[in-house]
Amino acid sequence: MKQVHHFHSISDYNHFNNHETLHPLVSILDYSTAHPRRPSKMHFGIYCIVLKEVKCGDLKYGRHYYDYQQGTLVFISPGQVIEVENDAAYYQPMGHALAFHPDLIRATSLADDLHAKHNFFGYNTNEALHLSERERQIVLDCFSKIQFELKQPVDRHSKKLIVSNIDLFLHYCERFYDRQFYTRAHVNKGIIEKFEVLLNDYFSSDRPQEIGLPTVAYCAHELNLSVNYFGNLIKKESGISAQEYIHNKIIELAKNKIFDIHKTVNIVACELGFKHPQHFSRFFKQRTGTSPSEYRAGS
Repeated sequence: MKQVHHFHSISDYNHFNNHETLHPLVSILDYSTAHPRRPSKMHFGIYCIVLKEVKCGDLKYGRHYYDYQQGTLVFISPGQVIEVENDAAYYQPMGHALAFHPDLIRATSLADDLHAKHNFFGYNTNEALHLSERERQIVLDCFSKIQFELKQPVDRHSKKLIVSNIDLFLHYCERFYDRQFYTRAHVNKGIIEKFEVLLNDYFSSDRPQEIGLPTVAYCAHELNLSVNYFGNLIKKESGISAQEYIHNKIIELAKNKIFDIHKTVNIVACELGFKHPQHFSRFFKQRTGTSPSEYRAGS
């Protein structure tokens, strides 16, 4: 069984990586100075953005090779467990990282942005951000600016400057992810098609009656994507949220079913996965402006 390392503080993570703690709430790490270590599991109580710099071969998506592989950014948030695998008994970690404790950004606008805007912290590791060489240099430059502040005597400007530089770095990451969604457009379109097939299969089965309406989480899981990545991908590709996409599908199916005069509104509601017919009627009227019965009568 692999050993599990717990990182509750910045000093815990610095000690594990053979680094001096310059600030109790934030650190920039160079993994090349860490001691060789065994494959293990790591439980994080801190935020950590890792710039991996070991090329592991060509990355291929579908039939296309992806050429952004000069560096890979992996985003880790408190509560996550990361498993590190390697064929060797010991391995030398390589790369750089920014680690910061949640207390650093408490009561700052960045704390709100981490939940509202920077939701790539909720992506799976296989949805990591792959960087061009130019983007990698921008990341290292951001890390360098933070490291510069960590080496200065603490004054009333220190926290603001450190948090501002972290905020700048994360906004760059948003830009890089927008680029990645664009450069993987052929893959994204495939996901949209798979999403459509998934919904059609779902509503053609007994699952609506058995488990109810499909959720975004259910669809993301079936497509082997994290909820955040799936939601962002659908939004960028279709212009609407994944939830909105599901709702549009429900309305499309509901309109077709309502045309069947042999089915009552209650039966239609049940077939679509609504537990209560009144919830279906309310949902339908909110989306179309008419009740199911009025829609049938006017068709």
